[in-house]
Amino acid sequence: MTLNTESLLDRLYNLRGSDSDILKEMDRQKSKAEETKARTTEEKGKLQNDISDMKKLREELQDQGEKFKETLQGIHKEDYETVLSRLRIDFDPQSILDKLERNLPKTIETVERDTKKAEDELVKVEDEMNEAITTIEELGIRRDAAIANQEKLNEYFDLALSGHINITRDSITSLLEEFGFNEEEQRETAKILMFPEDALLKYNERIESKEKSGKSISEVIQEAKTMVEEESSYEEHAQENELHEVTIEEPEESVEEEEPVVEGPDVTEEALEVLKEEGIDYLDFTSDEVNDLLDHFDRNVVVGNIRYLNSKGIANDVFVNHIGLMYDAELRDKVELILSLGKEPMDIYLNPNILVKYNLAELNEAIERVRGTGIDPKELPLMVY
Repeated sequence: MTLNTESLLDRLYNLRGSDSDILKEMDRQKSKAEETKARTTEEKGKLQNDISDMKKLREELQDQGEKFKETLQGIHKEDYETVLSRLRIDFDPQSILDKLERNLPKTIETVERDTKKAEDELVKVEDEMNEAITTIEELGIRRDAAIANQEKLNEYFDLALSGHINITRDSITSLLEEFGFNEEEQRETAKILMFPEDALLKYNERIESKEKSGKSISEVIQEAKTMVEEESSYEEHAQENELHEVTIEEPEESVEEEEPVVEGPDVTEEALEVLKEEGIDYLDFTSDEVNDLLDHFDRNVVVGNIRYLNSKGIANDVFVNHIGLMYDAELRDKVELILSLGKEPMDIYLNPNILVKYNLAELNEAIERVRGTGIDPKELPLMVY
């Protein structure tokens, strides 16, 4: 298992758990938004009270100021001169009136300015509060979607681990796109799931053995990652030590050389290599389809059929959902028979099912049945043969 595959599986298994980074980040954002909502709700209430008090203050200043001015205008100092003088009271109605007329407008203006400042702040606080409420609602929707995607991802993994996965690459890549995987990561993951083999199986075995301890997937992954890093460090250290060690070679006894064991070619590697050479991406097919091809694989037949259809102008995507055409030994004869009717390669490209539906003998019989009705087979669409 390569380090890249290991890292990718770490990330995928993290997404599978209830404590996945995506869900944890959403929960963190929601918690932060809820704190903002609580704070701004409190600030909003306080600002509304302050604004109400300041508006009331402004009205009282205006009303009482006018009444006070009217009262002062009706008082003349000389009418109370004896009392003021004998009691030594410093009272000058005109001076107070002048001060009132000079300062009251300024005081009212200050209150109005403070009120406007509080109203502007209230708008900002309400915007922040509404944004927090919207974020909470959106996160709820996104979390539901993330959980649904997580369930689908777990379903794909369960199918892959049981050896019964039968989904297309597009199904996997479209799901991974929702998790923010780039194209290269999507492709590699599709390969891992559709053809689990050793990488996924060994990784999952290690995860399951660790999970029995009651730890979360994230904790298990972190432990596994630490173990891999330690093993890698140990191997590098061992290699460095080997370079400095002096090895004393003992004379070897003469032994007869054993005949090398000649192993047969790996059909899987050969088949995938053929598809790649012919410009066909095996991830366009389900694992069941690829296994079907492997069960019937004959390099000469497969290469011959692909190149023959290409020579007729029929593109490789005709094999998608019709992988059996690759190993059909009668493919060439069936195509030639259809073309001899006056049909075009495009007719076959648009209706490849006819090549799957019939073997050569059955196709001949179907054509004869059409002729028996008095209809020219050329005029009858292939889909109704």
